[in-house]
Amino acid sequence: MEDIKYKRVLLKLSGEALAGEEKTGISASVIEGICMQVKQILELGVEVAIVVGAGNFWRGRYGKEMERTTSDYMGMLATTMNALALQDALETAIEMREVAEPYIRRKAVKHLEKGRVVIFACGSGNPYFTTDTAAALRAAEINADVILVAKTIDGVYSADPKIDKTAIKFDEITYLDILNKDLKVMDSTAISLCKDNKIPLIVFAMDNPENIVKVVKGEKIGTLVK
Repeated sequence: MEDIKYKRVLLKLSGEALAGEEKTGISASVIEGICMQVKQILELGVEVAIVVGAGNFWRGRYGKEMERTTSDYMGMLATTMNALALQDALETAIEMREVAEPYIRRKAVKHLEKGRVVIFACGSGNPYFTTDTAAALRAAEINADVILVAKTIDGVYSADPKIDKTAIKFDEITYLDILNKDLKVMDSTAISLCKDNKIPLIVFAMDNPENIVKVVKGEKIGTLVK
């Protein structure tokens, strides 16, 4: 067995990352690539939990004219579609079949200890909280060693590199710097939760199909937030 740096990880997938080049919907090839990486790190002995966003189907800004809680519940439903797509692909890749069940922390940890992938759908189950916050909350609850934040960009920048070509990429940055500079890595509640519970984040791009494996082996890619 190869050396691994992180034994238990929470993988936070943005909805946009699942869409691939189409930007909306679900890319079967992207889903397959993610699940094959998850299979690889499971075989290395890593315990894996996943929280997935919904931006490929629904974002809060789309519902500006509707009541906030309604918009948020629609987003939760969208995360469920993404979670089901991941579940289906994982069952094919890893040959395991488990039914969905309500979240109970001890049961989730037991599933992880048995080498099963745990997918947390519907965010935290509450409006006004993003899937970023759900990822930080679940990571704290299951005592994850790290949150792997898989995005469409390859790390944390001083500004949006898709808009500002002079944006500077950080190899490492602190939680406080992210909050003080209002950098759009995860929402402020999620960053505060990670800071309070000392959960490091590694922000990286999904464009390289081996990035998840590289991260758990300790290779330096993306940006480390600590």
